[in-house]
Amino acid sequence: MTSTSDTVIANRDPSAGLTSRATTHGGEVGPLRHLSVERARLAELRWEHFDVRRLGATVGAVISGIDITTDLADDVIAELRRALFEYKVIFFREQPLTADRHVAFARRFGELEVHPFIPGNAGTPELVRFEKSAEVGGYENGWHHDVTWRAVPSMGAVLHAIHVPASGGDTLFCDMYAAFDGLDDAMRAHLCTLDAKHDFMRAFGRQVPAERREEMREKYPTVVHPVVPVHPETGRHYLYVNRFFTDSIVGVDAQESADLMAMMFRQAELVEYQCRFQWEPDSVAFWDNRAVQHYASSDYWPEMRIMERASIIGTPPSR
Repeated sequence: MTSTSDTVIANRDPSAGLTSRATTHGGEVGPLRHLSVERARLAELRWEHFDVRRLGATVGAVISGIDITTDLADDVIAELRRALFEYKVIFFREQPLTADRHVAFARRFGELEVHPFIPGNAGTPELVRFEKSAEVGGYENGWHHDVTWRAVPSMGAVLHAIHVPASGGDTLFCDMYAAFDGLDDAMRAHLCTLDAKHDFMRAFGRQVPAERREEMREKYPTVVHPVVPVHPETGRHYLYVNRFFTDSIVGVDAQESADLMAMMFRQAELVEYQCRFQWEPDSVAFWDNRAVQHYASSDYWPEMRIMERASIIGTPPSR
């Protein structure tokens, strides 16, 4: 027998009739309808040289039926490049890359950079090595594009899992096209007029010896990039600020700069814009460093997690 307090008064879903997102305690809930066009477009894509299983609504795809440890034909590389720009990040399973083969694959997409502030593979300086343990915890658990403190940041990165924990240690990716498109018209127009300062000192300053700071500052001065660049391959706008390296917005006072950055940083936190990849040994992620930000979950301490990354030099961000 149903008690009076349990009497059901509803005859339809509580969200029936709502036409937009609803506000709750300063946040918003409800469908992000602008994702539907891109989601449908991606569903129609077909590929000649491999198969694809999509992950997020608009970001992420697992590629199968291909062996990236081999010397792939030019037309296969061209199709992988197109898949990268369509899905923003692509993943591969069971790819036992040696250091040399890792570099060789990444180099098919452009010249590789050497990172001055993270140790590399002992024999292959193009490979940044992330070797985490009980003594070296993971501090990459914040949303960011890589190396935006460079005048010419990375186009993309190829990350290979060498050793992964039994659980945890996933990497998440956020579609920064969707993050920009989800803002209202007035805010998008305003952000497209702004520039931001980026500085390596925010993340790496503490490890630079005092006697070498002037040298490093001369080599890597503070750089200015558009807040909303245009992607050189797709022609789409994307948000390009992050908590790790963006220092301030140019031409506004400190409070407005802080408020604008906080608002933009929050866009990467919307789950609907994201995909999440669970690592296995010899899994590989290849992301477009313009179109996505990423976040390495640091939930596996004190277990070991060893990854190596090759980063591909891009072009200066521009409107």
